[in-house]
Amino acid sequence: MGIVYRKFAPGDESAFRDLNEEWIRNFFVLEPKDVEVLNSPKELILDTGGAIFIAEQDGKAVGCCALIAMGAGTYEVSKMAVSPVAQGQGIGRKLLVHLIESSRVLGAARLCLDTNTKLQSAVHLYESLGFTAIPQERGHYSAYARSNLAMELFLA
Repeated sequence: MGIVYRKFAPGDESAFRDLNEEWIRNFFVLEPKDVEVLNSPKELILDTGGAIFIAEQDGKAVGCCALIAMGAGTYEVSKMAVSPVAQGQGIGRKLLVHLIESSRVLGAARLCLDTNTKLQSAVHLYESLGFTAIPQERGHYSAYARSNLAMELFLA
């Protein structure tokens, strides 16, 4: 069966948390801001004008990403994760393309994100879809100690 890309729905909370905790713990340390956001996605992302997208395969969530409203037409791409067992199938790319298209519908003029150069596959994916590196101080304040690269994409 194929991959279905859809909006976050009630009942997706644990999958959103688990997918993100897995990659974060694999490369870094789970930070207090991670715990806060992963435990309250409805309140901190959805209820503030953002969106969360889920990639589902055979009824199981295998990927996710979030769009967090930052104000003034800017949205942050955040909490993007693909389960290790589902990597290599283009799920991350399709999720990010879906997120970019959805951000246009929301009226976004600019997308920004914070990442780490250690995540070479993610950085390459962002670059391949038009994101460019910017000085972190010009991006936005990162709540995460692991962030060492800020990127942005202007939407036409």
